[in-house]
Amino acid sequence: MRFPAAVAILGLSAALLSGCGSPSAEGHRPDGTHVTIRVPADAPTISAAVSLAQPGDLVLVAPGEYHETVKVTTPQVTLRGEVREQVVIDGQLRRDNGVVVSAPGVAVENLTVRNNTQNGVLVTGSVKAAAGLPGSNRGYDTGDEPIHFLSSFLVSHVTATRNGLYGIYAFSAQNGMIEHSYTSGGADSGIYVGQCKPCRIVVRDNVAELNAVGYEATNAGGDLYVVGNRFSGNRVGLTTNSDHQEKLLPQQDSVVAGNLVAANRQAATPEQADGGWGIGIGIDGGSDNQVLRNRITGNVNAGLVLTATQDVPPRGNQIVGDVFAANGIDVGWTFPGATKGSGNCLNSGELRTIPDGLAASTACPVAATAASPAGTWPWPSPPSGIPFTEVAAPPTQPQLPNARTAGPTVVPPVPVFPDVARVQVPAASLLADRASVAVSDE
Repeated sequence: MRFPAAVAILGLSAALLSGCGSPSAEGHRPDGTHVTIRVPADAPTISAAVSLAQPGDLVLVAPGEYHETVKVTTPQVTLRGEVREQVVIDGQLRRDNGVVVSAPGVAVENLTVRNNTQNGVLVTGSVKAAAGLPGSNRGYDTGDEPIHFLSSFLVSHVTATRNGLYGIYAFSAQNGMIEHSYTSGGADSGIYVGQCKPCRIVVRDNVAELNAVGYEATNAGGDLYVVGNRFSGNRVGLTTNSDHQEKLLPQQDSVVAGNLVAANRQAATPEQADGGWGIGIGIDGGSDNQVLRNRITGNVNAGLVLTATQDVPPRGNQIVGDVFAANGIDVGWTFPGATKGSGNCLNSGELRTIPDGLAASTACPVAATAASPAGTWPWPSPPSGIPFTEVAAPPTQPQLPNARTAGPTVVPPVPVFPDVARVQVPAASLLADRASVAVSDE
């Protein structure tokens, strides 16, 4: 049913109001009042509902397929689907983004985004990125645009599949959380965190599979925690890197702990832009990262690769307590150009490494100035990929509890950081009930 926007909001029944009081005849709400705007009962499209929302409101979307790009520009709005797999924002391969968040304190929950030429969900403080202006090499090069961080966000229980760039993308954003989500068919990566320092972002309890790269962080660090995720069945599981295309070089200071990084050797995936395949974790010009107690298994090229990017060396990375098995090699450090690494260390048991004896020669701690040894090995040729539009459909994912009845989500100004000391090596079955790619621990 269509009706004028102002009348739509003011005419909401008391049953749709949360908090205390009700809107006055003049359209002013008592302090602390918020409303639930239902799609399509109160507004015909998600975009129409979001345009009516005020801070603290909940936009609750009924099952259906919605052909639109939803732009959330009002702070502290919750956008939530009633049924995760049945509320589908479909770009029909004609729209660049499914959901764009450019206001602080916004929560995106319990819905599916697919078939966008760029991103499923984009959270950003960049005006250029929000406008969908990609730079060269399919990433975002915002040129001389001043850095402006979006502060505080939440993406939870979102399924992002078959998107032409990233599934869930936090760019020039801080103080956020990406959790309980599933990404597949990302032609660049399933989850991406870029250009934030300090980030103060937590990425936890997600499944990223059948992407070119499961998770990628570029020029991102500072209270950046990637914990308890399943990065399996991609071409490359996880990368953390420095790149001149984005600001805030170099990448540094993230924690990657307690993740399953396995079987990243799938052919039925979009081709990775740099040709990578069969790699669990790549550190490419990143520094001062902690890679702690991950299970890294079944990656046909290498479990972990440490290298430089252009003129940016990797420095001070700590690889400690990880469990490696059934990889082509477990750990390889390689510097094919003039840029070399220093101060990197490895404490993860008896491993197959390049160069040989790496675990013994670089046991933590090492001096910050200690040159990192390196070698080379033959990399397997990657198989041809498939279009991102042809990636297998996602398995059923868990719902946000009480999605239909819970009030709006209050996004904290800074997320609660995990207690990394308590994070243990996960089992090979981590989040297996949400994944389609099987993982063996052999």
